[in-house]
Amino acid sequence: MKVKKFVAPSMPEAMKMIRAELGSDAVILNSKVVRKGGFLGLFTKKNIEVIAAVDPQPVHERAERKKETTSLLAEKKQKEDAELLHELKELKTMLKQLSTNVTTGFSHYPGPLGEVHCRLAKQEISAPLVQEIMADLLEKWYTNGGKATEKQVVAWAKEIMKEKLSLLPFGGISFQKKYINVVGPTGVGKTTTLAKIAARCVLEHGKNIAFITTDTYRIAAIDQLKTYANILNVPLEVCYNLQDFHEAKKKLSDRDVVFIDTAGRNFRHLQYVKDLRNMIDFNEEMETFLVFALTAKYEDMKTIYEQFSLIPIDRFIFTKLDETTHYGAMFNLMMEYKVGAAYLTNGQNVPDDMMEASVEQMMNMLFGVERT
Repeated sequence: MKVKKFVAPSMPEAMKMIRAELGSDAVILNSKVVRKGGFLGLFTKKNIEVIAAVDPQPVHERAERKKETTSLLAEKKQKEDAELLHELKELKTMLKQLSTNVTTGFSHYPGPLGEVHCRLAKQEISAPLVQEIMADLLEKWYTNGGKATEKQVVAWAKEIMKEKLSLLPFGGISFQKKYINVVGPTGVGKTTTLAKIAARCVLEHGKNIAFITTDTYRIAAIDQLKTYANILNVPLEVCYNLQDFHEAKKKLSDRDVVFIDTAGRNFRHLQYVKDLRNMIDFNEEMETFLVFALTAKYEDMKTIYEQFSLIPIDRFIFTKLDETTHYGAMFNLMMEYKVGAAYLTNGQNVPDDMMEASVEQMMNMLFGVERT
């Protein structure tokens, strides 16, 4: 850069001098008023001192340099975009891998933790629940110095899951309420399950029971329950509306426990649940169980619960354990809606093929019975 000082009587004249010598691309760096001439400080003249500068590089060279700078910036941006695209691809790959890990059971967890992770994933435990369990297991693993057998890790996992389920109610009917009601969609085995509970109530507890059915949509359902009532030598009342239900309650007032069977309908129709509310008096005397078949899809189970949540649900009953080896949906449902389980059924035999639900039993279903 070329720098030069100019002194002129006025700024316009200084600008002429700058343009004449440095050209129109010159820039002013500084300017100030100075005094020149005179005698003993008298009769001095006021002038303008201007310092100006210009880049001696030709215009075409400056344009070329600007072009090069623009090109470099464009190249830098292109490189940054390429790096960002690469990072996004890597992120997508990682997310895909994580998804694959959950569905296939492949795991990067250390030692026997990986085995437990695979087990939970294969059992179709929900990804958020698996992550919670594995986070707790990792903490125990490193607290233990990164050393533990598979048996120890499985024991840890059981304890973690037991703690999560410990606040939920488990077990069969309490005999604190007179009316036992089962609800649920079609095909889950409500009538057979109700008969199993009723038979045990008579055979094991010596209770004086009766049946009420509101399933008037299927003649076969009434006949099926009538067969069970005849075998147990107990009365059966058929109700078509709420008035019939109240009359049936009066007729059966001397009974210890009354079991109520309801119609199985398309769970996607909210009107079915509303019809139930118009048919049955859900009051403080009633214990209601919502029945699920473990062969159903988890998303359908969630929809079923959300529809039936219009009525008070005390506990779940899970049927058809003998028709599947995957129990994750059962845990997911209980943990998501904070509702425990009353019974598990694994066949059609009455009163057999049913067991009261317990946390310990469910741990054995998930991890297998521990052998000593």
